[in-house]
Amino acid sequence: MSTIFTKIINGEIPAYKVAETDHYLAFLDIFPVAKGHTLVIPKKEVDDIFDLDTDTYAGLHSFAMKVAHGLKKAIPCKKIGTMVLGLEVPHAHIHLVPLQSEADLLHFNKKLQLSKEEMEEIRKAIANQIQLR
Repeated sequence: MSTIFTKIINGEIPAYKVAETDHYLAFLDIFPVAKGHTLVIPKKEVDDIFDLDTDTYAGLHSFAMKVAHGLKKAIPCKKIGTMVLGLEVPHAHIHLVPLQSEADLLHFNKKLQLSKEEMEEIRKAIANQIQLR
């Protein structure tokens, strides 16, 4: 059975995509803990990030780094925090969260409610700052 992320990859479910290659995809979390909260996934559907083959694992982190650099340019913050969690979706993914303090990563149960317009504005700002090459 396809995960919700695989359905996003296949275009069955819309997403606020900020970057994409043949093997990886980055899109805004629809339940963000901070403006710009982005998910980075491999297009290969594997549940646990540590079950990815070495090349896919390394490629995912390399792609995430490029996305994080663009994210930091688009969303004013001190750093981009990363977390690997998400038991609710059995598809490996990395959370990239713009941070003002370390406490920002400690409040994953407090989600922002952003309008579609705000999400699209954030998506465009981040996408315009990502250099994939």
